[in-house]
Amino acid sequence: MGNLDGKVALVTGAGGGLGRAHALLLAQEGASVVVNDLGGTRDGSGAGSTMADGVVEEIKAAGGQAAADYGSVSDEAAAKAMVRACVDHFGKIDICINNAGILRDKSFKNMTNELWDMVIDVHLRGTYLVAKAAWDQMLVQGSGGRVINTSSTSGLIGNFGQTNYAAAKAGIAGITRTLALEGVKYGITVNTLAPAAWSRMTEDIMPENTEERFDPTKVSPVVVWLCTDDAKHVTGRQFCAGGNRVSLLSWQVLEIAQGDPMDAPFTVEEIGERMAATQEDWPRLLKPMEV
Repeated sequence: MGNLDGKVALVTGAGGGLGRAHALLLAQEGASVVVNDLGGTRDGSGAGSTMADGVVEEIKAAGGQAAADYGSVSDEAAAKAMVRACVDHFGKIDICINNAGILRDKSFKNMTNELWDMVIDVHLRGTYLVAKAAWDQMLVQGSGGRVINTSSTSGLIGNFGQTNYAAAKAGIAGITRTLALEGVKYGITVNTLAPAAWSRMTEDIMPENTEERFDPTKVSPVVVWLCTDDAKHVTGRQFCAGGNRVSLLSWQVLEIAQGDPMDAPFTVEEIGERMAATQEDWPRLLKPMEV
């Protein structure tokens, strides 16, 4: 018996790296999985069926159930079709994991509209389109569901040379928090994953000789747990995961200055004094909380 027996999951960008690890573990825990992958390179060019088909064969060889989908998450018709594939092959959709993405890194000085639009299109629009298609189907089914959106510390904290990627990932975090509020009445939980894993997307930016330490399989257990009944009340959260370390990113409020709202505004100097008095607490608030 697995933790997800009878569940049906869609994983985008599941032909390799994190998506593949998610799909394999979901299947191992009993879920039927639609493995979506466009089959292109990490910059979004090209397409093919080999990657998705390979993961489907791995799942079937291990005794699981899976079907392949080759659509682009940035195409509305394709997004709807991959959710429809879940229904056509396995009767429903319970889990939607938005993982697909590309990289087109440039410093802001060298950023072009084309580079910006491509990354926003795949990450932010793609997450919206697939989540929307899955959401609509979950509402029709009336039995709740799980949505997990992939953000990044680049979007939550920032990273040099990734203004396009960071903007998209920050937007995804915003989508997640709002959908979590709206999903409560329908029994749909929505959470954010900010992963650290070695893959073809990160192979030239991760430290050398860290393939084993940051194996994608060390991220997937968090994703799969969020899909279980034990996590049915966990929603609107941001999890950082990688290298067998899991943190809950929590934005705590630090009161810097407080006065009577009917008084005159603070002076610039007064704000500066209060800022200086609270700075020793800033590092604690900027660090993720351990769970």
